[in-house]
Amino acid sequence: MVGQQGRELTIRPVSVWAVVAAVLLPPLGVFLQRGVTPAFWITVLLTVIAWVPGILFALALLIVPDKISIR
Repeated sequence: MVGQQGRELTIRPVSVWAVVAAVLLPPLGVFLQRGVTPAFWITVLLTVIAWVPGILFALALLIVPDKISIR
């Protein structure tokens, strides 16, 4: 899959620990899988606003990363 800047996105297999962390603390799960990226900061914002949207977004990023174009 090619990103917007022409760089290829590498999709790693989802770690069980990342999914568990995404349920308990959503930004941690995203950080473990993707690092500090815009997706991480969006997850932080959603978690601060309300915990459930943060969980849903984090799980979506981890389970179906090719459907969400945020790096």
